[in-house]
Amino acid sequence: MADCESLGCCTDERIRLIYEYLDGVLPAEDLDEIHGHLLECPECAREYDLECVIRTVVRRSCVETAPADLRVSILARLHGARQDPPAA
Repeated sequence: MADCESLGCCTDERIRLIYEYLDGVLPAEDLDEIHGHLLECPECAREYDLECVIRTVVRRSCVETAPADLRVSILARLHGARQDPPAA
């Protein structure tokens, strides 16, 4: 089994894609690639599993419901940030 470094995925970009996969905002053309990568890379799979546990604990701990428009606002900002690279 290959390790994360040999697969070339020890990058912030790969972690960002894993988070987008979890958030359900990953472009359709990237879904199979990330899913397959998680099956092949134990380090990225651990990162994915850890984030799943964290999200489950947070979800169980939160009893308040955020306003419906908050999700739309957050997703719009994420989409904008992904398209607008940071200024140097």
